[in-house]
Amino acid sequence: MTAELVRGQNHPLPQTRLEIRVSAGGPVVAGAVLGDERGRVTDAAWVAHPAAPHLPGLEVSQQAAADHRLAVDLDALPAAAHRVSVLLALPSGAGGPARFGAMAAPFVAVTGLDGTEVAGYTITDLDSESAVVALELYRRQGAWKVRAVGQGYAGGLAAMLHDQGLPGAAELAAAIEAAVDQGAARSITPPPRSSRDQGRGRDQGRGRDQDRGGHQDRGGDKDERARRPGGKNESPEAAGPGSGPVDYRHPGRRSAKPPQSPPPGRSSAPPLAPPHAVADERAGGEERADTSAAGPAAGPVAGDASGWTMDERLYNQVWGMFEDLARTVAAYRGAVDFAESRMEREIDGVLSDPRTRVGPAADAAREAARGKQAGLVAQARAVLDRDLGRLAAESDVVEHALPPAYARWDSPVWQGYQVPFEAPMALRLGDLRLPERDDLRIPMLMRLPLERGLWIDSGRTGAPEAALMASAEVRKAAMDTAVAHAARLLAVHPVGDFAVQVIDPAGAAGASLAPLLRSGALREPPAAGARGVSATLTKLTQRVDLVQMAVRSGAVDSLPRDLDTAEQLLIVNDFPHGFDDRAVNQLRYLADEGPSVGVHLMMVADRQDAREYGPVLDPLWRALLRLTPVPDDHLADPWVGHAWTYDPPAVPPGSEVLVQVIRQVGQALQAHRR
Repeated sequence: MTAELVRGQNHPLPQTRLEIRVSAGGPVVAGAVLGDERGRVTDAAWVAHPAAPHLPGLEVSQQAAADHRLAVDLDALPAAAHRVSVLLALPSGAGGPARFGAMAAPFVAVTGLDGTEVAGYTITDLDSESAVVALELYRRQGAWKVRAVGQGYAGGLAAMLHDQGLPGAAELAAAIEAAVDQGAARSITPPPRSSRDQGRGRDQGRGRDQDRGGHQDRGGDKDERARRPGGKNESPEAAGPGSGPVDYRHPGRRSAKPPQSPPPGRSSAPPLAPPHAVADERAGGEERADTSAAGPAAGPVAGDASGWTMDERLYNQVWGMFEDLARTVAAYRGAVDFAESRMEREIDGVLSDPRTRVGPAADAAREAARGKQAGLVAQARAVLDRDLGRLAAESDVVEHALPPAYARWDSPVWQGYQVPFEAPMALRLGDLRLPERDDLRIPMLMRLPLERGLWIDSGRTGAPEAALMASAEVRKAAMDTAVAHAARLLAVHPVGDFAVQVIDPAGAAGASLAPLLRSGALREPPAAGARGVSATLTKLTQRVDLVQMAVRSGAVDSLPRDLDTAEQLLIVNDFPHGFDDRAVNQLRYLADEGPSVGVHLMMVADRQDAREYGPVLDPLWRALLRLTPVPDDHLADPWVGHAWTYDPPAVPPGSEVLVQVIRQVGQALQAHRR
């Protein structure tokens, strides 16, 4: 239900990707100003206006218009920005009214990307004002709200910018007016958006949810794949008058033929389509040009996918590569199975007739059947090798362009690592590969914030490499893997936005935890013994209860000021050692309810060690994404039936990269606490 706001009223925002739609009785200039926690504007770089329409997380129109659509991504705003003020002003040279009182009251609405209206505000009681702060989006206790403001200024744009605390307000106002005058020849009325364009802003497909229910121990959501025909997410629109969807595709990969929309409820390519048709599909149904007819194709390009930012485009490209590999190999295996079954049918036909069962004719028929089978397999293998070669070339280019959250530990990007100012959209958990080409490895990315806990299996998994290791070695490798994951999570979040706690009842993980302890990245030493287990779990479950109650009652503002709002990762080593029945129930509660309020679980455990609890813990194991400390093919993809081999994120032997990164994180945390 839409909230109709009056001046001063606020309303919670259910999502962070939004449009702000403005409708006025005549041409107006629309802009947006970012403010810090106290509402102060640091400088002109925090103002989005027609002369500079783009800011991280913001895009505004470049001319005066009667209708505007401003695009807002609250998650992409600078970390120091806590407020977005939407500004409207009458252009001085547009020939329209000089005051808002002479025109119909402007209407401002906050909507989702699909056009669903969240809140609306009609700005009434304006008279001589020629500029107005329409509304503001502000962050409070980690949640975003919208407030109707309606503060008008008779002194116009310069007076409004000056009141925002902006140095050089008059000069900036003049620059905005000049930009509007230069763009006056363009249409000031935005064209209507088609229903297809409106649908582009919605989250579609498996690319959003590699982590969410996607593995059975792995895989993807079949229904979500069916909603995502091209293997990549559609991008949200850059909402500005007259602008269409943002298109970051490389021109060398566009087909001369327009993409065909699939029938409702069906994918644009069947799961077992031929590999040359499947692997060429990209970004919502586009196809690469056929190089055999059109000459040499453009080389692979990093970021060749839709998205608002380079990180999102790389994320979507990685997912496109994963889906291309999945469907290409599925098509090859299907072709091999077809060739085998065809050969068997032909040989059975020869053997079923006593007259042709023996003799030269029978031998010739068998050889002919085997020859057909070999020819079909060779043809399928040639297509597979061609498509895998393309993917390998693209993987080489993309791997070197990945940011720290997506990069391997041996990537040069870590050598220039700096603590970030905003959290990424996803995290690399390792690599995935198939036996058809063992050296082609696709990053396994998990969306952030974590919606599913992780379980690092410290038992004998049956993997060949684990079979050669002693039990203690496997447990040590599992804890080292958990520390590597935790270090990356700490490294890719802004200072103070992510914290790690450890439960190590027997103190067996001291060697693995040493880098975190020495650097100060761990706020508290690992909890030991049954008492430490109980105290830590009780504290975290109480935090989950408190935040859940505040969110459900709409009273987030009333949370205690000393409540740590940072996301929490709890690493549990050696489960179930030190856990009684109450602690086990608390652990299950954190696994189920914690992620929704920023408390995440990572268990390092051997499921066989917990067999004394019987089936009571089965829901716990199923709720977690199982990973292994050594390569293992335990990740089953129900969509195409593959068993993916998972490679954990290994630090190169002898490398100090992880220690150096953790040291930087620890230094930043210590400075932040002071």
